[in-house]
Amino acid sequence: MEWIAIESVNQVRDIKNQKGHSLLFKHSTRCSISAMVKRRFEKEWDQLPANLPLYYLDLIAYREISNEVAATFFVHHESPQLLLIENGECILDLSHGDVTVDEVLNVLT
Repeated sequence: MEWIAIESVNQVRDIKNQKGHSLLFKHSTRCSISAMVKRRFEKEWDQLPANLPLYYLDLIAYREISNEVAATFFVHHESPQLLLIENGECILDLSHGDVTVDEVLNVLT
């Protein structure tokens, strides 16, 4: 699996308009906790459906896009943060130690 980098507000709008599920991971490149959570998630992500789009947002480089994510999906900004989007709506909002593949799978199954 690979991350799809989010580098424009238009990509957030595209995710909002997608059918099905998408995952969006907001990562602070300055935070060791965020880095640890990201690594742990990546070690287990092969358990996720192969067709599940995995989006990655570097919120330090793209803070305005992070603000757009919060407004579009009605979530508070956190880092690290994982959002599960279904048909344009956020159905799962995880942060810090709660970001696990198991939590995502509990909602998907």
